Amino acid sequence: MPGEVKEIEKSGKTIEEAVEIALAELGIKREDAEIEILTEGNKGLFGIIGSRAAKVRVKENKRPEKIMRAFLDEVFNAMGIEADIEINLNEDQYYVSFKGKDLGILIGRRGDTLDALQYLVSLMVNRQVEKRVKIILDVEEYRRRREETLIRLAERLSEKVRRTKKNVVLEPMNPQERRVIHTALQDDASVFTFSQGNEPFRKVVISLKK
Repeated sequence: MPGEVKEIEKSGKTIEEAVEIALAELGIKREDAEIEILTEGNKGLFGIIGSRAAKVRVKENKRPEKIMRAFLDEVFNAMGIEADIEINLNEDQYYVSFKGKDLGILIGRRGDTLDALQYLVSLMVNRQVEKRVKIILDVEEYRRRREETLIRLAERLSEKVRRTKKNVVLEPMNPQERRVIHTALQDDASVFTFSQGNEPFRKVVISLKK
């Protein structure tokens, strides 16, 4: 079943032999395995009497990076896209960036395709790892450029609220983009922000402080 962690117990004349047998049967490499020694094993008297085989338990260690690459390679092959994938880990957050030609198709309208792909990658990874991880996908720094655009938008609209003394309701945004607006104006002495509506049509409202 997808996401099922593979685990097996194997015996051998030595621990190394038992591990190699288990790895071969699981079809994984040593760096992708978690190995537990159950019995050390011994040759016994004269190598015959009282001899005991070594026994190990080998469990596939699902690495987020490996899952991401395998899934994204499959998606890109299906879409006919050639892109370099770079994965960086910062504490418990993975930042996955793509570089290549004509990658606008991965962004979509205002990042909707990129958001959908990010959701699918996060779902695929977190179904297969024990500790939940956060994953951010980006195409040639689109996220950074979009964030800068949203910050400028927030500043411009907050000025409009101060001038007209009327609320301004922004277009529907995903949680990440709404957070950028909230953060940009959280220290503003004249206005405050809040969200209204239901996903995926939830919007940020900028309002004048009383």
